[in-house]
Amino acid sequence: MCQTLWRHALCLPKSFMHLKRQVDSRAEMLPDRKMYPLLTRPSHRSGLKPLPVVIIGNGPSGICLSYLLSGYTPYFKRESLHPNPILQRKLEEAPEVSILDQDLDYLSEGLQGRSDSPVALLFDALQRPDTDWGGTAESVLRWRHEPSRAIPHLVLGRNAPGGAWHSIEGSMVTLSRGEWMGLPDLPFKEWLKQKRRGLRNNRATAEDIAQYYQHYVVKKGLQKNFRCGTVVTSVRKVSAGSISSHAQRDLQENRGSLWNSSEQSTEIFQVDGFFKTVEGDKEPFSIYAENVVLATGTYDSPTWLGVKGENLSYVHHQLSALEEAVKNNSIGIMSDPVLVVGAGLTAADAILFAHHCNIPVIHVFRRRVSDPGLIFNQLPKMMYPEYHKVHQMMKEQTAACAGPYECYISLPEHHVLSFGKDRKCIIQDKNGCQKAYKISMALVLTGSNPNLSFLPNNGIDLAMASDQPVNAKRNPIDVDPFSHECTQEKGLYALGPLAGDNFVRFVQGGALAAASSLLRKANKNPP
Repeated sequence: MCQTLWRHALCLPKSFMHLKRQVDSRAEMLPDRKMYPLLTRPSHRSGLKPLPVVIIGNGPSGICLSYLLSGYTPYFKRESLHPNPILQRKLEEAPEVSILDQDLDYLSEGLQGRSDSPVALLFDALQRPDTDWGGTAESVLRWRHEPSRAIPHLVLGRNAPGGAWHSIEGSMVTLSRGEWMGLPDLPFKEWLKQKRRGLRNNRATAEDIAQYYQHYVVKKGLQKNFRCGTVVTSVRKVSAGSISSHAQRDLQENRGSLWNSSEQSTEIFQVDGFFKTVEGDKEPFSIYAENVVLATGTYDSPTWLGVKGENLSYVHHQLSALEEAVKNNSIGIMSDPVLVVGAGLTAADAILFAHHCNIPVIHVFRRRVSDPGLIFNQLPKMMYPEYHKVHQMMKEQTAACAGPYECYISLPEHHVLSFGKDRKCIIQDKNGCQKAYKISMALVLTGSNPNLSFLPNNGIDLAMASDQPVNAKRNPIDVDPFSHECTQEKGLYALGPLAGDNFVRFVQGGALAAASSLLRKANKNPP
C-alpha cells in the first residue's frame, strides 16, 4: 500500500529525536482572519434564499470541490497522449466538452486501480496518467476558469483549510509519495520547489502538506468561500415554505441567486452550529442550503475497545499522550511497561517512539503476524525500514519466545478484557487463557471513526449497512458512484473516507462526481 490514507495515521516520525508536540498546536489556533474570514456575525436579512451548496469539512475533499464549484473546469488537452489507449480514444471523441459535462460512467468504464470508486480512478488517471508504474507523465487536463459556471457555496471547517492535517505533528512524514498529495492544477512538487525544500524518500512532512493546502486556497482565490473556526451541530431537512423571510440567520455575503425557480425543491437543509470569534466567544449560526456535502473525514473520534476501565486516566487513545508523558518525565526507562493496543501504523509509531526512549512495551493485537491484511505485510521493506523493523519485532519477540529485542513483548491473537484502577490490565489469548499485566499507561490505537453527531441518528441511516455506525473501511455512506449523492437522502452528498475513499489522491474523484451532479442541478452544464 503506497498511498497516504486519509486517516493520517499513516505518518512516521521524521526524527524521533524531534518528535514532540508543539505547545501552540496548530489544531487549536484560529486561522488568519485576513486570509480566511471567520464566520460573519449572524444577521437577519429579509428575502435571502438558501445557498445552493454548503460543504462541511475543509480538508482536501472540501477544497477540491470548492475549486470545481468556483468555475474551474477541466478539459482534455488535444495534444496529449494518454498511456491507456481506450481512455485516449474516449477523450478524443469530445475534447471541446468539459470532463464535468461528459458521461463519467462511460469514461471510467474498465479502469482498474487502487480504489473501488470508478470516478476516483478516472480523475487520478487524468491527472497522473502513469504514476502507479513509477512514471512522471504530465496531466492530460487543461483547466479553464469559467466564472459563469460557478455555483455559490460555503465551506465550513474547524481549522484553517487543510482540515485534520493541522492536527498532526509537523515533523511527521507521509507514508505515500508527496506528489499524490497535490490538488488539481498546482502540483505539490512545484510548490515545494518554490519553498526551496525537497521530498524525503519521495515523502512530505505534515507541516508542508498543511501549508500547501492553505496556499492552494489563496492561490486559486477560494478563500471567500471558506468560513473557518466553525463547528456544525445539526443538519436536518425542513420545509422551504416554513422559513419566513426574517427567520434566517445567515453566513452569506452577497451570495447571489440560486437554482432556476423551476428547480426549487419543497425541502431544504438547515445547518446549525457555532463559530469562534477572535475574542474566543461562541456565536450561533443557521444556514439554509439546497444541497449539503459531507467532507469531514474520519479523524474526529478515536475507536474505543468498549471494555471495563477504559475511561480510567491512564488509558489513552492518541499517540500524543505518550509524547506528553515522556516530555513531562512521568514515564521513563524504569517505568512499568506501556501497553500498546492495535496493529496499524499509529500503533507502530508508538512502539518506535517508546523503543527510541528505552521505554518497555507490551504490544497486544488480535490478528496473526502473518495475516495478509496486516498493513506491514503490504509495505515494501526497502521503502519503509522503520515499519519493517516493528513487524520483525512482532514476529520474533513474543511472550512465548524470547527474541533479540529488549523491553518489548508481542502478544498476537490477544485482546484486552479490562483495565483496573490498580493499573493492572487483564489480557486474554485466543484459547481463553487470561493474564494480568502491570502497566504504566495504555495506548488504544485501533483507528478512528467519523463524528456525525450533527446528523439524525448519527448518520447510521445513510450507511451501506443501515443498522451499523458509519465506518470508512467497513461501512461507508452509501452513495451513487457517479454523483456521490447519498442513496438514502437526495441533496446530501458524501466525499472522502465517509464514502469509502481513504486515499488523498482518490478523494478528488468524489469531488469531480459531486461537482458534475451539482452543475446539472444548477442547469449550468452546456447542452
